[in-house]
Amino acid sequence: MELLEEIKKKDAKAFTHGGKFHADDVFSSALLLYINPEIVISRGNKVPEDFDGIVFDIGRGRYDHHQKDSRVRENGVPYAAFGLLWEVLGKEILGEELAEKMDESFIQPLDINDNTGEKNELATLIGNFNPPWDAKGGSDEAFFQAVSVAGMILENKFERYRGNARADQRVEQVLEEHNPKDRILVLPEFIPCQKALAETEIAFVIFPSNRGGYCIQPQKREYSMNYKCSFPSQWLGLEGEELVKETGLSSAVFCHKGGFLMTVGELEDAKAACKKALEVYQEDSVIVSLSAPDSEAEELLKQIAGARGIPSVRICHVDFAALPELEIEDNYAEVALEKQDWKARVKEQVRQILKYKPEAVYVQGNVFETYPIVHALRKKHIPVLTMIEKAGRKLIVRIPSGS
Repeated sequence: MELLEEIKKKDAKAFTHGGKFHADDVFSSALLLYINPEIVISRGNKVPEDFDGIVFDIGRGRYDHHQKDSRVRENGVPYAAFGLLWEVLGKEILGEELAEKMDESFIQPLDINDNTGEKNELATLIGNFNPPWDAKGGSDEAFFQAVSVAGMILENKFERYRGNARADQRVEQVLEEHNPKDRILVLPEFIPCQKALAETEIAFVIFPSNRGGYCIQPQKREYSMNYKCSFPSQWLGLEGEELVKETGLSSAVFCHKGGFLMTVGELEDAKAACKKALEVYQEDSVIVSLSAPDSEAEELLKQIAGARGIPSVRICHVDFAALPELEIEDNYAEVALEKQDWKARVKEQVRQILKYKPEAVYVQGNVFETYPIVHALRKKHIPVLTMIEKAGRKLIVRIPSGS
């Protein structure tokens, strides 16, 4: 590959813009240095006429994105320099499938930030490496400090993706070997498996604890914040003798008040805890509707829930907070609300929704009212649904999660 070969040259060099730096040029540099730690990266306000190395985030070339006809992904997310470089190099580092996943979850949010200014916490942290406005001297030293940090983040990300891929393969192997029929999977060791098991019927996994005994973890449904089966509410927050008395399990040790972990001393007690939970669990699945009552939409939502293995679902309506007073002048209006008050309004609306622990949130209405709520829910990775009409059919669609 031409770019990869260029980066791996013994005398490889690259050039990017000088002055204030951003996550885009910083992570682009870190990516090049990951492949070749000896590559020499220079910065400046103009690409030297005789420069024959890799140029990115400046110069209007293949790895710049400031020209009018700069490229946009099929999903509408514009490329920045980091995304343009990752498109070529990602599959060489992680393989095609993992590279696409990392582009979606990690690269694209940074590309969006650089192209639109949409807030991104990681981009803000990198930007904070820039010297203060009244600092004397240049910014190159601070730039390469930021690149060093970005390099560590990238290395950890790569190892995380590779580790997750190994975990998925290991889980598949365990499932093939044991094929549990009781919705309880016993793992020989701890393996990250929530995503791998989301589409299965497995409700609990048991694995050896590094403190001795066994851990039990309930598993969430795909695209849901809720478990397929939860521990009985009266177990939550108990430990020691109190938990032994409540569960009837002599080796019960601890049950987290959040319900995501229980520990016991013996494997048979771990299995018994899962079976008890499955026997008494009563499913109460909720879809919150932020819209006017609509029987057709509600019927579609129930059908979709049933198709995803949720036999019974309640539709709970939550009213939008009253629209703030508008200050109107001619054909122009402003919301009579300060920014912090607006944020508090959205936060309170989301809090009301989360009280229901919904499987999803259905939203229909004007963009002005709905977008801030949808944006906040997407950032929390809560499935957000809406209705569209296509080819004469009404369809429920899921709005992709944010980052």
